[in-house]
Amino acid sequence: MKGMVTTQILEVDPSAIAAEIIYRAADVIQAGGLVAFPTETVYGLGANALNAIAVRRIFTAKDRPAHDPLIVHLASSQGLPGVVATVPDVAWRLAEHFWPGPLTLVLPRASVIPDEVTAGGPTVAVRVPAHPVAQALLEASGVPIAAPSANRFGRLSPTRASDVLADLAGRVEIILDAGATFVGVESTVLSLVEDPPVILRPGGVSRESLMTILGNVSVREHERLPVQRSPGMLDQHYAPRARLILFRGEHTAVLQAIQREAERFDKAQQRVGVLVATEDLAAFEGRPWMALAPGPFTDLDMVAHRLFTTLRALDAAGVDVILARDFGAAGLGLAIRDRLTRAAGGQIITA
Repeated sequence: MKGMVTTQILEVDPSAIAAEIIYRAADVIQAGGLVAFPTETVYGLGANALNAIAVRRIFTAKDRPAHDPLIVHLASSQGLPGVVATVPDVAWRLAEHFWPGPLTLVLPRASVIPDEVTAGGPTVAVRVPAHPVAQALLEASGVPIAAPSANRFGRLSPTRASDVLADLAGRVEIILDAGATFVGVESTVLSLVEDPPVILRPGGVSRESLMTILGNVSVREHERLPVQRSPGMLDQHYAPRARLILFRGEHTAVLQAIQREAERFDKAQQRVGVLVATEDLAAFEGRPWMALAPGPFTDLDMVAHRLFTTLRALDAAGVDVILARDFGAAGLGLAIRDRLTRAAGGQIITA
């Protein structure tokens, strides 16, 4: 890659944030550079959202196609009128309930937002992150920050600074290391330019939570357009290096189907990894496959928090194929399903 830079990792204690570190990172943002920083969901790769040249560097660093738009991060909801053309009452209601937090709102863009941020589209995706380090960086920078996940395009999202370094060393000036992120999957993206509002990407705020405020909320699982309206909507995304196959259906039938497929791949001398719930691990004891669980089916918060870390562990073990179970569609299960479906690139077996 042309224009390689020296990447600095700066450790930050979220409970006692060192001002000098944040100001160093803010100086990089203001100068048109790139800073990887933690949000409550995943680590983001940030640039000044009002600087088209800086935003282009995000796409270059990630090898990201220009048709995939970015999310604009704000220090508070008070910055919303500065980046969108109109703020409907429903946006203020949602901001009051869910910001700071893992909810992104899609609204008509203001003219100040460059085409590079929105892929030339008429809308912009905006959120206020809850992580204290992200908050401090936004406050110190004094500008909205455009930030997709801090990884190479299409790969597993980063939940630790080491994940960022593995993908983006030499492509970003500073990585702010504040430990593992809290949520583990990206924000929910909700379009408010449609009636009723539409979830374009399930994430850290559940559909059920949104319905308590909005009533009817629909979910758009797939959208094939030349220009995406939201990040994370491509059919193949969030993918490990290994091939991933997702299994849906009745619990016992799913486990039996995974075992059958594992045996088939094993006979073909393919190294098999299995991603299931903690309760399922007993079914794979004594088998030659690497079976890992991000958490129990009864604790989807934990499953979401550890999902990408578990997939990275299977990749690091050198498996050729990952056979993953579905975790349902209730609560965070919908976001987990979305990530695994896109990681599988449509390779789904219904048991």
